[in-house]
Amino acid sequence: MTRKYFGTDGIRGRANGLITPELALKVGQATGLVFRRGDYRHRVVIGKDTRLSGYMIETALQAGFLSVGMDVMLLGPMPTPGVAMLTRSMRADLGVMISASHNPFEDNGIKLFGPDGFKLSDEIEAQIAELIDSDLSAQLAEPIELGRAKRIESVHARYIEYAKRTLPRSMSLDGLRVVVDCANGAAYKVAPEALWELGAEVFPIGVEPDGFNINRKVGSTAPEALIHKVRELRADIGIALDGDADRVLVVDEKGQVVDGDQLMAVVAHSWQQDGRLSREGIVATVMSNLGLERYLGGLGLALERTNVGDRYVLEHMRQNGFNVGGEQSGHIILTDYSTTGDGFVAALQILAVLHREGKPASEVCHRFEPLPQILKNVRYGHGAPLERDSVTKVIAAGEARLSGHGRLVIRRSGTEPVIRVMGEADDHDLLLSVVNDIVDEIASAAA
Repeated sequence: MTRKYFGTDGIRGRANGLITPELALKVGQATGLVFRRGDYRHRVVIGKDTRLSGYMIETALQAGFLSVGMDVMLLGPMPTPGVAMLTRSMRADLGVMISASHNPFEDNGIKLFGPDGFKLSDEIEAQIAELIDSDLSAQLAEPIELGRAKRIESVHARYIEYAKRTLPRSMSLDGLRVVVDCANGAAYKVAPEALWELGAEVFPIGVEPDGFNINRKVGSTAPEALIHKVRELRADIGIALDGDADRVLVVDEKGQVVDGDQLMAVVAHSWQQDGRLSREGIVATVMSNLGLERYLGGLGLALERTNVGDRYVLEHMRQNGFNVGGEQSGHIILTDYSTTGDGFVAALQILAVLHREGKPASEVCHRFEPLPQILKNVRYGHGAPLERDSVTKVIAAGEARLSGHGRLVIRRSGTEPVIRVMGEADDHDLLLSVVNDIVDEIASAAA
């Protein structure tokens, strides 16, 4: 099915390019009509990150929802998982997050949550897309039925309390020196405040948003500033969130970056020890390092893999009863607490292990040695080069060469005309040879 508007994480694109006020208005109207399901006052909560274009999109969305008779509650800057949580807590019919996550400020996006706090299914998104492209004038509310809007002032305190309750009531982070990088994004107020209330000595960076600097040289996609600050302050640990705080990376006291695979390993082992894993394993994507799979295997835990995208991880978790999952990029999903990735709550779980074990972050957070991993992209103009006999043969030959000592993941990008060739193996030279052979053959077939 062609997805005209929705990608793997809502609607995303350049502000005043794809994401225009006209589109936002139609999204509000179409989504409101889909979720107008009874004879009562319907309500929607709307949060955003700190991009300048958020004002424009928020206003247009608000008008769209009001015009179909939905009441609007405006949250202001709020982490994506906070919007999902408040959608349920405030008994809203819908939740909306205006954000392009880790993208630069020129982009923006619209993420939608149902009343259960989970992202919408493909089927509901298809209904919304069909309505966006139709004439909705006959379905607008009568004047007496128009919605009302108000701004909710207590949302930061509510999210802070929610995040703190994911730790044992008696737990304190006293004595921990923590640098937190909020990417000049949605968590710039709540993350430092919550850490301070938990007793940590907090050194915040990336907390001066100006509408243009979200993710600019800060945050989980640019950890250099955090590395420098951790070393400068001799902090115990650094936490890097992205623009909407649904992903996290960590920097240990030595300035080494810890990715999502290592963080999932820490949480999985800790929860296994506490008897908190709902299944004997976790869920990750095909991109997670083979070293994670081997580490978990040593603990008697399975690693079940999905396609790339946190929505696919979450779908597999819900269908199969797992409560820990995530991506190498730092999307960590803990369904005991949240209906979507929550970078800050995941970071609190790491801090809890750090506090409990009394060891430096370099020991706590480095659970396995990642296998050498190589990723190369091959651009193609048309056709289906992966289906050529010559390409399938060279891939099969490469898999045979790596058998038992590594693996290959070869896939089309979902966002651009690129084939991604990823391989990992114990022997780097062998891996490089295999990947280069495949890349050369795909490039030849795509020429």
